[in-house]
Amino acid sequence: MAFLKDTSGSQPFLRVPGIVLWLIIVLLGAHAVRVWIFPQDSNWLFIDYGFVPARYSHAYLTSHWYSPSSLPNPVLPFVTYMFLHGSWTHVIVNCVWLLAFGPVVARRFGSPLLVVFFLLCGAGGAAAHLALNWADANPLIGASAGISGLMAAAFRMLPVETRAAPNTLAPILSTRIIVWTLLWVGVNFVAGKMGLGTGGTGDVVAWQAHLGGYAVGLILALPFDMIARPRGSSGTES
Repeated sequence: MAFLKDTSGSQPFLRVPGIVLWLIIVLLGAHAVRVWIFPQDSNWLFIDYGFVPARYSHAYLTSHWYSPSSLPNPVLPFVTYMFLHGSWTHVIVNCVWLLAFGPVVARRFGSPLLVVFFLLCGAGGAAAHLALNWADANPLIGASAGISGLMAAAFRMLPVETRAAPNTLAPILSTRIIVWTLLWVGVNFVAGKMGLGTGGTGDVVAWQAHLGGYAVGLILALPFDMIARPRGSSGTES
């Protein structure tokens, strides 16, 4: 991962920003709470706080939408599902990926914007999963979609091999981004069909959510970069 260094050249990759470490701690801590505090039956956490597409079916909304106690339910799972994982393998793998790509984005965006960006990419992944798995009763869990968005942004932040201004984001339609995107689509399609990366649990890889989060990351990288770097060369048209 040596190529994923800070684009300013001032910070080695392995000097991890504090916000990335805090996110990792939160992910590990949330899983520890689920496993150790609710060791017998934590399925209700997956149902209540995981992302269940069936929750947005006409039948469910008709019977629950106007109940005061359930008003937050349609919104919260777009974010809370990211902090639930099926196993230690699941959460550790996600933390490793977060450690790989999070520092690049954190150094460029700063801590507050990184968190917002991460959550929006996760929500975008949930939306993509909902669109392609309408009325599915199986809960979506894990931070992979948000991390996929960070990966997409990190790819755009690698040095642009042109005469563009320093720190310019790579265009979405550049050869490099297109190649990486096709590879990521292929990897996720194969993993989704063959169940790779599930840690032997037999769970289904939510590859549509990964790709949804990745797409959101590609698109939002430029506006977030403009917010983070308003006086610099913040990006290119895409």
